[in-house]
Amino acid sequence: MHPVVYDLDGTLVSLPVDWGRARDDLAADLRDCGLEAGEGDLWSLLELAERTGHRDRFEAVVGEHERAAAREAPALALAEELRGHDGPVGVCSLNSEAACRIALDRHGLTPDAVVGRDTVGSYKPDPEPLLATLSAMGVDAGEALFVGDSERDRETAERAGVRFRWVE
Repeated sequence: MHPVVYDLDGTLVSLPVDWGRARDDLAADLRDCGLEAGEGDLWSLLELAERTGHRDRFEAVVGEHERAAAREAPALALAEELRGHDGPVGVCSLNSEAACRIALDRHGLTPDAVVGRDTVGSYKPDPEPLLATLSAMGVDAGEALFVGDSERDRETAERAGVRFRWVE
């Protein structure tokens, strides 16, 4: 069977993160660091944190929200597909690696590789995380399929030269 890499949230599990609260907590934390957080969304705050050398603050604040949610995350239908897959399987997520592992462990899912937003130097839609997942699985991009639920996932697959399938 062909190698498959899955996104996590919205694909294998549903992380019940209150993203608005995570954004507000991060903005407050960045203001405490002397930054003007403004009214941007969570990802614009990540870009601000990266530009100003505060990526660790993003990971600490948002990662805590993700880890807490991962402890409660219900499995989605594709979790059974991962469980029954008889070829190499991986997870590549925009969530933190720790949150991914907590959610996967919660449901007894054991992929061959897990790459989160904080595992490599970049995050989706940059192709590096997906390519790192495939490398850890010992798989070439042309052999694999990436399954996800967002335009960001589709773009990641395209940029990495990997076939893509939408969550149904």
